[in-house]
Amino acid sequence: MTQAQPTAKIRPVILSGGAGTRLWPLSTAARPKQFLDLVGDGSLLRQTFERMADPVLFSAPTVICGPGHVEAVEEIAATAGTVARLIVEPAARNTAAAIALAALTAEAPDELLLVLPSDHHIAAPDRFRATVDAARAGAEAGLIVTFGMKPTRIETGFGYIEAGEPLTGAVRRAIRFVEKPDAARAAEMTASGNYLWNGGIFFASAATLIAAFEAHAPAVIAAVRTSLKASDTPDPAAFATVPALAFDHAVMEKSDRVGVIPSDFGWSDVGSWLAAFEHAPRDEADNAVDPGSVVIDGHGNLVRSTGPRIVALGVNGLMLLATDEVILVAPLADAQRVREAHAWFTTPK
Repeated sequence: MTQAQPTAKIRPVILSGGAGTRLWPLSTAARPKQFLDLVGDGSLLRQTFERMADPVLFSAPTVICGPGHVEAVEEIAATAGTVARLIVEPAARNTAAAIALAALTAEAPDELLLVLPSDHHIAAPDRFRATVDAARAGAEAGLIVTFGMKPTRIETGFGYIEAGEPLTGAVRRAIRFVEKPDAARAAEMTASGNYLWNGGIFFASAATLIAAFEAHAPAVIAAVRTSLKASDTPDPAAFATVPALAFDHAVMEKSDRVGVIPSDFGWSDVGSWLAAFEHAPRDEADNAVDPGSVVIDGHGNLVRSTGPRIVALGVNGLMLLATDEVILVAPLADAQRVREAHAWFTTPK
């Protein structure tokens, strides 16, 4: 009787970059949101490590980050009990370069790589792992599988993926990628039932990724390969020549070997303070408040501080955000305008 071969483990590749503008002032370029506790369960990066802690499904993760974030990544990995391999990018060159680095430094051409952001929140980690396992057949068949989130509302802040016919198992053909739509188009796509939110998670073998780069973004893979000639540490001068492209634009929108798996595991990109509020624990008055701060006689407020304690009295629907340098007070409904405040604060006066 032939014994079943053990299933190869999946290598998580965690992209840990970020400019830190959408959740300013707590999130900054020096300490972007993956290093912050925004939803009450530890930092988003720690949550990401913990989702990958299944030793049957996953091998040790690779983290791709910039030189200024190495210490923070190592500290959070240690507190999560994770032994991570770090690849340090000399400069930020967007997600295509980071994914090319991961593919070219994989242990073997057939190693399966699960590429995911470090700064997303997933409410149901068990369902996430089950979805990854269900997507394996597509990745093993030579597809780049992306994870499409089932829409829960009409949303203009995300890109969408149109899902087509079944390819293998639960994986369907990705027919097209749609940039962030206006409200009417978002409503139309959501009502159709064939469109999913683009979650920015990719699953493929190293060989599949390299072949896709060579076919659709040869300048990216060539420049990254040149930067790695001496070692697995990118040469700064050579890496600076890598075109700065998003993986979606460089590869996913061009390849005919792309699948999408419909996903429902409580995903959020935590892309605004309103999203952080929605996923954070809240008290009986619907306030999300840091320990040490307080809201008295108020409802529906978000209070976060890495500096002074905040005491809010008789206010409703506000975000009150403080560091040692700045305090931001605004209606929580205006969370998307935080970039305006960041731009004003950082512009020389």
